[in-house]
Amino acid sequence: MLATRLIMEQGIEVVGICFATPFFGGGRGTRSAAALGITVHTFDITDEFIEILKHPVYGYGKNCNPCTDCHRLMISTASRRMKELGVSFIITGEVIGQRPKSQTRDALNAVARGGPKGILLRPLSALLLEETIPEKEGWVDRTKLLGISGRSRKIQFALAERYGLEGYSSPGGGCLLTESGFCRKLMELKDCEGWKVDDLELLRVGRHFRLPSGAKVVSGRDEEENLMLEKLARGDDYLFQASARPGSLILLRKSGEVSPEDRAAAAAICVRYSKEKEGVVEIGCRKGSGAKEGLMVKAHRLPADRLERIRIK
Repeated sequence: MLATRLIMEQGIEVVGICFATPFFGGGRGTRSAAALGITVHTFDITDEFIEILKHPVYGYGKNCNPCTDCHRLMISTASRRMKELGVSFIITGEVIGQRPKSQTRDALNAVARGGPKGILLRPLSALLLEETIPEKEGWVDRTKLLGISGRSRKIQFALAERYGLEGYSSPGGGCLLTESGFCRKLMELKDCEGWKVDDLELLRVGRHFRLPSGAKVVSGRDEEENLMLEKLARGDDYLFQASARPGSLILLRKSGEVSPEDRAAAAAICVRYSKEKEGVVEIGCRKGSGAKEGLMVKAHRLPADRLERIRIK
């Protein structure tokens, strides 16, 4: 947002670009663009990103976040869209030294090589970097750019106050790949099934369990997650929910044939996360999202020790 305002102050029109994958979306960027009063376009980079995630050239961060490779893909995607969007160069809000791995000088140079040489301008640290084409050509007045570096964000916060920017996102977060718990589920999925887009999207929701047969069970933690599981369910998934006092919605997914034992285990997990505390509970079981009718099965709560053995932590 700050980089955009610096460029807009020079009378230059700015177009926003956001990117979407199963691990992050364009929501924050869209909100920022609205606050700045600029148009924004969102591009899905899932297919290319998954290949990068498997074998990042520049490695992972603290968890399984390939930040340098990811930023380079974003610049590559943006540069391919320049003619379509009618733009002359690209800007980002990166700052030298702000992040210990992905915003070192070497990392910033690696990211810039994602596009043609000299088209990526970083207004917040421009005075500490080599001149870019827009500066050399006089499209941008270099003397009005900044030379920020390091981890502190005092200058940025002061600028935000000066520009009247409110409701901006916190400096960290936004990408699930920076979260250790999510990454454990991600790597477990890779080992058991590989990475397919619909399975990756499912990782964002609920509690996850792996049955001895290899089937995956996901339990919604609240009504919002129940609705998300309903939306993400495939036609061959099974959905379970207590009939008398509905609680957690349970999704059962398996690449092969679902056995009676799989369904019994999913129903028992459903009892565990239902509003019933003891005894036999009637559980509704239906196949596929949108199905209104199904079977009624009876199940006991799955014992806590068995639940913990199959929980993906």
